[in-house]
Amino acid sequence: MNNTFDIFDEYNYSKDISYLDDVINHTFEVLDVTNANMAVILIDDEKMHDLNKEYRGVDRTTDVLSFALEDDNKIKLPIRELGEVYVSIPKMLEQAKSFNHSEKRELSFLVCHGLLHLLGFDHTKSKEEEEKQFGLQDKILSDLNIID
Repeated sequence: MNNTFDIFDEYNYSKDISYLDDVINHTFEVLDVTNANMAVILIDDEKMHDLNKEYRGVDRTTDVLSFALEDDNKIKLPIRELGEVYVSIPKMLEQAKSFNHSEKRELSFLVCHGLLHLLGFDHTKSKEEEEKQFGLQDKILSDLNIID
């Protein structure tokens, strides 16, 4: 069985996001993930603020939130239900401009970043974890020539 994912555009982002398929598939490939399912949901700042406040106790918006369904990688199931990655499109647009990145680069980064969290990476744990996660993100985007 192959990996599956859905991308839900609740924001109505008007640009082509078909490249996200490559970002997700290549992330799975690099990490040798098989038989996994996940979702990406594109939302506005208001919904992101609400999610961040409700689930993290942080009373502001953020760029990406990951809600992992797996918290024990020792469990072996025929299909892995990884969870959901929420991306704030307004925050992504703001960051693309401030970092002088294309929207494609910033959205790809955020989706890859969120997916890596679903797969157990956590850059907040240590400098070593941060270097590992950000190194993987750089490799994945570079492999796909998403570098601007």
